[in-house]
Amino acid sequence: MILSLIYEYYQIYKAINNEMSIFIVPNFLRFQHMETHFELNEVTKKLPTHLHKFVVKQPYDEYTAQNQAVWRYVMRMNVDYLGKVAHESYLEGLDKTGISVDTIPRMEGMNRILKEIGWAAVSVDGFIPPNAFMEFQAYNVLVIASDMRTIDHIKYTPAPDIIHEAAGHAPIIANPEYAEYLRRFGEIGAKAISSARDYEMYEAIRLLSILKENPNSTTKEIQEAQEKVEWLQNNMGALSEMAQIRNLHWWTVEYGLIGTLENPKIYGAGLLSSIGESKWCMQDSVQKLPYTLEASNVSFDITKPQPQLFVTPDFAHLSLVLEQYANTMGIRKGGLSGINKLIDSKNLGTIELSTGIQISGVFTNVITDQNNKPIYIQTTGGTALANRDKELIGHGTHYHKEGFGSPIGKLKGINIPIENMSPRDLEAYGIYEGKIVSLEFEGGVKVEGEVITGTRDLRGRILLISFKNCTVTHFDTVLFHPDWGIYDMAVGVDVISAYAGPADVSSFEDIGKVSETKTHKINYSSEDKRLYGLYTELRKARETNTVTEEMISNTLGILKNDFPNDWLLVLELFELAVEKDYTVQEEIKKHLDNLKSNEEYASLIENGVSLLSEEEVL
Repeated sequence: MILSLIYEYYQIYKAINNEMSIFIVPNFLRFQHMETHFELNEVTKKLPTHLHKFVVKQPYDEYTAQNQAVWRYVMRMNVDYLGKVAHESYLEGLDKTGISVDTIPRMEGMNRILKEIGWAAVSVDGFIPPNAFMEFQAYNVLVIASDMRTIDHIKYTPAPDIIHEAAGHAPIIANPEYAEYLRRFGEIGAKAISSARDYEMYEAIRLLSILKENPNSTTKEIQEAQEKVEWLQNNMGALSEMAQIRNLHWWTVEYGLIGTLENPKIYGAGLLSSIGESKWCMQDSVQKLPYTLEASNVSFDITKPQPQLFVTPDFAHLSLVLEQYANTMGIRKGGLSGINKLIDSKNLGTIELSTGIQISGVFTNVITDQNNKPIYIQTTGGTALANRDKELIGHGTHYHKEGFGSPIGKLKGINIPIENMSPRDLEAYGIYEGKIVSLEFEGGVKVEGEVITGTRDLRGRILLISFKNCTVTHFDTVLFHPDWGIYDMAVGVDVISAYAGPADVSSFEDIGKVSETKTHKINYSSEDKRLYGLYTELRKARETNTVTEEMISNTLGILKNDFPNDWLLVLELFELAVEKDYTVQEEIKKHLDNLKSNEEYASLIENGVSLLSEEEVL
């Protein structure tokens, strides 16, 4: 009973505020949606509530001491190497965004510093749906995958992780020009229309990335997931708007180069966060191409190194190409192509007519005339009508729960579109309250019924006309029958816009779907935990400056006997032994040389030792 009263109050409250073009969630309902782990600040408090469900608590206590050592290794390598090949904003951005070389960042700490440049960060579980990802960006919120790559994927991980997100994306957004590009990209990308296959591909890639990063996954599981991704990549059909804009995102935000073709610098997060790919991409074997709109048609394979990369002359050029692409999208072009994109997507979308009325729902049908111009549109299931992104009172999904259909275009033989008719014109043509009228549209759609009322916007333009005892036909096809109730006819000559998602996010209870495939929690053996205990002891000793040669020697002995394949902790022992000038450094160096016989981490050890030598010289 109490919940019922609350819901009724909520609906009344929503309607009142909607009339004033302001939608305010009552405090008692707002707290139902907020999670205590979700830090609200000047930036994140602007996030719409439907995005809250993607936010998870950063599992900081689950990071092992080896995870911390992996972060430290990657960051030390990156800062050393990327200082030479990355865009100048990278090193400056590390300082501005509060990212430490030694410690995995806490989201709370990042937020306190990011808000100074108008951004924020939230923790999410791996890949999230592309439209949701874009929408977070549109609100200046960086989504950071909360997991941390394992030592087996220290060079590169197929799954998004905190190194990729925090150490790759965050530093560059300290550059104002790039930050605005990222925000604008999110704003436009969130409206990109997906195909029905896009979400299937998203789920397949998400599963593959999770399985590849989990050391407990079986070879069979990984192989089956890999085959599914490859099959989808080869059977996607024509690229959707979302696929194309995802390509642009990949070749800029993730794998972008900046400068000249002969001497490019790195700014893409995928390259900045990978000690392997940041070096690989600079090789002559990787083709460098000028970044143009054509990049939207160049797809990528996340499971393989890319054969080419695109170089932008500057960050301003990124925004130029983005606007060029936006001009090809349904949100700006509308028309039959936009409607068909929404029908093909089988997902929630919106069309806007020339009057400004917006129809949000799952579009399932469009009727065209002999000139291939849309003359009637239909949705199936809950549909909402809006104007200027605010739901029209009384026209939400509960009222239009079975769907919605409406003619588009001008009346036959009448030059003045209904939307431009004055009260005197409407009276002259018999379109007023209580009048039984027959409206025949160009293209053959006929609306016959008794006018109940009309709805206008603030400028006086007619948005909607409602009829009772109404029949709607297209020649011999009945589109609406009087027994079905009141017929609401949207008014508009043209479809000027078509885009993904609703006009008013409050019209639909649950926008976007959280994947049911969750990131796997790694099961650590007792031996794993014992090894991580050694990492913890050494880390504490380094941070408190209580390292002794005896401690280093004892730890080395345990590693040799019980963990003969662990190389990273041995490298950290060597670092401290060199720093303290302990004699045991010779023994450690010999053990490292023996470990280099394994090709998997030979280069990792060499790079670590080389970095120590450089630091020693400095």
